[in-house]
Amino acid sequence: MIGRLKGTLIDKQPPWLWVDVAGVGYEIEAPMSTIFQLPAVGQGVTLYTHLSVREDAHLLFGFHSPAEKALFRELIRVSGVGPKLALAILSGIGVEAFWDCARNGDSSQLTKIPGVGKKTAERLVVEMRDRAGADSASVTGNGGGSRSALQEARSALEALGYKPAEVQRLTRDADEQQDPEKIIREALRRAVKS
Repeated sequence: MIGRLKGTLIDKQPPWLWVDVAGVGYEIEAPMSTIFQLPAVGQGVTLYTHLSVREDAHLLFGFHSPAEKALFRELIRVSGVGPKLALAILSGIGVEAFWDCARNGDSSQLTKIPGVGKKTAERLVVEMRDRAGADSASVTGNGGGSRSALQEARSALEALGYKPAEVQRLTRDADEQQDPEKIIREALRRAVKS
């Protein structure tokens, strides 16, 4: 898995860009929100990446921030939303604005994005609402590079297959100062009992 690239921006032709990392040129597809943040060609760049492996291709998607990458990954989990549509959504609305739409049930804002119809917008709002709960920092990747033990534990539980609403319930009483492993163990004990 390629999770991050740091190198020299060698070309950009939206939505594509090329980054040279130690002599290897990576072709990356990125949303316009990321492309607007890029330095000039020839300058150093760091991108957070998502590698999509398909039968016919290996595609690399790049993002300016961990929050963009996290939202992209959440979007492609929604039925009917592939990488191209997820990039269009990220190009058309900011990360925080998207989570605000999901929390507020505002699908009309999403229908303004090219490629997002009324039904898709409503599905996005319904499926993403529980992921945009009180602890949206764990979903959006906010908080810079340092996440709290509770956020790390919640991310790990989601990676194990628990739905975000269930993760919230299982970790509701967790102490943020605890070790993430202890929070996870306690949450798993609660899950077995319920």
